[in-house]
Amino acid sequence: MGGWAIAVHGGAGVDPNLPDERQQQAKQLLTRCLNIGISALRSSLPAIDVVELVVRELESDPLFNSGRGSALTANGTVEMEASIMDGDGRRCGAVSGISTVKNPISLARLVMDKSPHSYLGFSGAEEFAKQQGVEMVDNEYFITEDNVGMLKLAKEANTILFDYRIPLTGLDSCAASVESPIHMNGLPINIYAPETVGCVVVDRQGRCAAGTSTGGLMNKMTGRIGDSPVIGAGTYAGELCGVSCTGEGEAIIRGTLARDVAAVMEYKELGLQDAVNFVIKKRLDKGFAGLIAVSNKGEVAFGFNCNGMFRGCATEDGFMDVGIW
Repeated sequence: MGGWAIAVHGGAGVDPNLPDERQQQAKQLLTRCLNIGISALRSSLPAIDVVELVVRELESDPLFNSGRGSALTANGTVEMEASIMDGDGRRCGAVSGISTVKNPISLARLVMDKSPHSYLGFSGAEEFAKQQGVEMVDNEYFITEDNVGMLKLAKEANTILFDYRIPLTGLDSCAASVESPIHMNGLPINIYAPETVGCVVVDRQGRCAAGTSTGGLMNKMTGRIGDSPVIGAGTYAGELCGVSCTGEGEAIIRGTLARDVAAVMEYKELGLQDAVNFVIKKRLDKGFAGLIAVSNKGEVAFGFNCNGMFRGCATEDGFMDVGIW
């Protein structure tokens, strides 16, 4: 085995005019999360535990679109979703429609470990959370001033915003402008800047794990489910690799993006980075997304086909990098 490796992301599709201050805040958060993961891996914590630990940290910080600071639905509420997968046995857990669980990734872990199912949603997931005694909070805990402002903007524009991290002024400078919108399921989406969070880890025993968490789209329809909780789309881990995706959820679902990385490694015998490049190029059609991945050999890779992706990675040999563009 090639030693442990870890990668984190805070979303793909970045406003090219994102202020330097916001860029530095994002890099500091990613660095903090990487250091938490590195410390845990040096203490021989299993990959699945490290993934949960790091994603919980991302969910607890309002900077990105997960946990506290999640995007708001059209009704002004938060409906979060998350999934986690252990490559050792391909065990998995996922949740959707979460509105009062402080850390959705931990509830997904409990679905994996403590239920006979792989996926629970909405009231059933919330009831299971109460039974398991996880930390619950009022929905207002997740709502920030930025969220409220961006929901108002989205409603005024009669559109969906992938995330609230878009300046309240100068919308024509965003990653996808009004003059050249991207499309989601054939419908134009004027603003593109998703910021789902995720973590992938391989430990010293070569065990891979992955986790993804998000608040979804700003001004989304109540009940909408994206790729983040869908095993094989937003999250996948097996014997060969662990993958977490971010971006246009509908395109990621159509392309079963995370699973395809593992599939081309297995069936085409591609290396990790070549597999990531193949999937980003061949499986997204006209969609926009990015992903992070680790292999059981201790390799780390990423790819995206949009303006940028908030990301960071580290390996046991001392390599560490945090970037956006």
